[in-house]
Amino acid sequence: MEYTIKRLAEISGVSRRTLRYYDEVGLLKPVRSLSSGYRIYSQKEVERLQQILFYRALGVSLRDIHRIITLPNFNEIESLKEHHKKLLEKERQIHLLIRNVEKTIETKERKRTMSDKEKFEGFKKNLVDENERKYGQEIRQLYGNDIVEKSNEKLKKMNQEDYETAKKIDNELMSTLKEAMQNGNPASEIAQKAADLHRQWLSFYWSHYSKVAHAELVRMYVTDHRFSDFYDQKQLGTAKFLRDAVLVYTGKIKGKN
Repeated sequence: MEYTIKRLAEISGVSRRTLRYYDEVGLLKPVRSLSSGYRIYSQKEVERLQQILFYRALGVSLRDIHRIITLPNFNEIESLKEHHKKLLEKERQIHLLIRNVEKTIETKERKRTMSDKEKFEGFKKNLVDENERKYGQEIRQLYGNDIVEKSNEKLKKMNQEDYETAKKIDNELMSTLKEAMQNGNPASEIAQKAADLHRQWLSFYWSHYSKVAHAELVRMYVTDHRFSDFYDQKQLGTAKFLRDAVLVYTGKIKGKN
């Protein structure tokens, strides 16, 4: 079955303006265009639009969606299974948030005290779900599902004391990086201290540390704008400097002191 852009907009709930934009950026091309200018979409394009909408519902950017669905090894069935899994996680997250709101209302209305443990458990669950939403696709491709699931489980079991320690190390890492960047040498003693602090911080979240995985992660810090934007928000070039310092630390490149 084929659809005009008007009909596809009606059945999908996506505006014609959005469909035209998807065409312009190469995300969803019509199967053909009539001499009258009408865009025509086949079943294949309908299925691709469904994939796009799935990813958009998970908060994935259009640029990343285009990259994912145009991969040579893109598997539609596996993608749908992954969507299903993430939607179930999102459903669990929503139920948890609803319960936390209900407890908060009870606290305000009935003077019920929500324990710090209850607050922290909800926070950890939200943190895991948010990481999955933002970075799950990439880190699962990089490390595999088993490693990611073990890391998620470690985070869920983390106590508040360990979390506060990890947060303290993260703050020390950022201040040390700032100091190390003043001399610009990723092999310097202060830069290597920053690399070791990064390892210590990762060890709170990873089920198993390895130099190879550490090096792969910091390379992604530079190639993935979401990571580089985070590290570069206070000082441009921080992500690249951290990458180089860790590559020296892990022995992937030789540094000059």
